[in-house]
Amino acid sequence: MRIAERAVQAGPGGGADAWTGFLATPEHGGGTGVLVLAGSSGRIEDARCRLLARHGMTALSIQWFGGPGQPPGICEVPLETFVSAIEWLRAEGVRRIGVLGTSKGAEAALHLAGLHDGVDAVVALSPTSLTWANVGPGRDGRTRPHRSSWTWRGKPLPFVPYDDAWVPVEPDGEPVSVLDWYEQSLRTAAGRVPAASIPPAGPGTGLVLVAGGDDLMWPSLRFAGELAARRRAAGLPVRLVTRADAGHRPRLPGEGPATPSDRFRYGGSPAADAALGAAAWPHVLAVLLGTGHGAPRPQDSSK
Repeated sequence: MRIAERAVQAGPGGGADAWTGFLATPEHGGGTGVLVLAGSSGRIEDARCRLLARHGMTALSIQWFGGPGQPPGICEVPLETFVSAIEWLRAEGVRRIGVLGTSKGAEAALHLAGLHDGVDAVVALSPTSLTWANVGPGRDGRTRPHRSSWTWRGKPLPFVPYDDAWVPVEPDGEPVSVLDWYEQSLRTAAGRVPAASIPPAGPGTGLVLVAGGDDLMWPSLRFAGELAARRRAAGLPVRLVTRADAGHRPRLPGEGPATPSDRFRYGGSPAADAALGAAAWPHVLAVLLGTGHGAPRPQDSSK
């Protein structure tokens, strides 16, 4: 399928609707619009947008922190930024809205679905079930004290802070796994977990969760299980796709291996991460396109 692509910009004057992005559309338009959100890298996911556009979707990826008029880090980022992007997609003529987020982008996507009525589907790759503290500085340039990653209608969401007593076990200069940092923080701040838990989205939102059992960034498989349990307890459908040997960066069919990192250990392997993405792909397409196969009975899951 031939696609068109272009750079886009909204809210050049600043505020919650200030963002730049990349749009890919099928040649003859697509009735489904997908907002694609990267994790803490903050990059614009142009390749993933092209992939979705080749399957008939209008795909938009935006820079949601670190740009003009935005917080320099993932610190009290207004969730209205993503609402603005959704409304921009609607102005492009799409009828159905999905959000595909990875890691911190999945955290934002899950909140967005719970707080904003205009989300029909969420795909959460390597998700969390909780709101976490900031990653990087706020508008004041400071990383401490800990603050929420997100705000809604001007108010910070309850969050779990990081345990500053944690130290990595890897030798200096080696890539680090921060999985134990998150697990230690959950123990240290256990009293803050209930308020920081992300509630399930409503019955109008389809949900697909994708998580690897060898994720070395945070316990995404545990988090995905918690999210799925909340959906089931509410009588809502959910699809959970897992693979024991996959890591933090599942790759969808048509995407190459993730770029190696000299900073972090992500777990998994190129083969396992691609296999997890391939297993998830039919469910990702189904829930985004609204074909019905992405909304299984509440007790169903794929593993």
